[in-house]
Amino acid sequence: MLLIQNGLVYTMESDEPVYVDLLLDNGKITDIGKTICPTEGMEVIHAQGKQVFPGFIDAHSHIGISEEKISEQVDAINETTNPVTPYVRAVDAINPMDSAFHNAIASGVTGVMAGPGSANAIGGQFAFIKTDGRCIDDMVVLAPAAVKLAFGENPLTNYGIQGNMPSTRMGIAALIRKELFCARQYFEKNGSEKTDFHMESYRELFEGKIPLKAHVHRADDILTAMRIAKEFGLGLTLDHCTEGHLIAEEIVKGGYPVIVGPSFASRTKDEVRLADFKTAGILQRAGASVALTTDHPVSRIQYLPLCAALAVKEGMDVMAALRAITIEAARICRVDHRVGSLKVGKDADLVIYDGSPLEVASSVYMTIIDGRIVWSNADNRT
Repeated sequence: MLLIQNGLVYTMESDEPVYVDLLLDNGKITDIGKTICPTEGMEVIHAQGKQVFPGFIDAHSHIGISEEKISEQVDAINETTNPVTPYVRAVDAINPMDSAFHNAIASGVTGVMAGPGSANAIGGQFAFIKTDGRCIDDMVVLAPAAVKLAFGENPLTNYGIQGNMPSTRMGIAALIRKELFCARQYFEKNGSEKTDFHMESYRELFEGKIPLKAHVHRADDILTAMRIAKEFGLGLTLDHCTEGHLIAEEIVKGGYPVIVGPSFASRTKDEVRLADFKTAGILQRAGASVALTTDHPVSRIQYLPLCAALAVKEGMDVMAALRAITIEAARICRVDHRVGSLKVGKDADLVIYDGSPLEVASSVYMTIIDGRIVWSNADNRT
């Protein structure tokens, strides 16, 4: 059992931080109260003068798939042999030994959505995982967690320049629409009978359990992704959403959540020329559900809190920015029943800061995942 005492706790169940104690046992939060008395054998963390948050969540990344310090020849981020590969699974490529997992833990990032890149129109299945572990199967919270789509330059530059489809934005949309049409027909015909491995990749999607996860930068691509999702009655997240601030009203009207970023990265291609930290705040104020992403390794995962801070600097509400890397990110990833806020019964994933995570000089004091201290800069544990 682990008792955290006297910290200023941001439960993310409300907008007001409170001074409460937290009791963790068997991987879960078992009690939250004004004064919880320690008992024999209980480890106590003295958190006075510190701030306690749910573990941070990066809602879109390629951690463990596009590994740090690895050659391009063995980088496993894209299966570029076919523009439609819904059956490839992130869990088969995530390497928990990637050094970026240490960086995530040391910065308080305890959960991530990880999956294939954006070379393909349909790229495969994402997974939501914890950032601590050696066996990926033990780290999984939800898999599959989404089916990846990609619009715009990336599929075009991977296939169109070779004379293959898709070579236009029309071609990308057509491939996706045809694939979803065939999948819908398959489920209408076969019901629960599993007869086609390829089509079974979409089962959780058509059952409404997971969303499409669309790589979209330009406003027209954002609108196309929403059009297709609406046509098939499917869930959708708008990932990157670089020009989302230009069509904020349409996004809010569509009702689809957005995952903004990587705003910290360079504008390396035409469709991200309007990338700006103001986008998240504009969408949040318009009424959209907003999470943030580093898109690791496009920008490094340990800078997720910094991304939230810079979004605040450019107009995003402070609590909205904190929600964008905690409870709102968890809701968008459909794992908020387990993570994203501090509540009795939820997973004991926490980060303790020596100040505000939105201040660049603040440091992580301790990171806890499943009730275990996985990173510590403390010297007063008892």
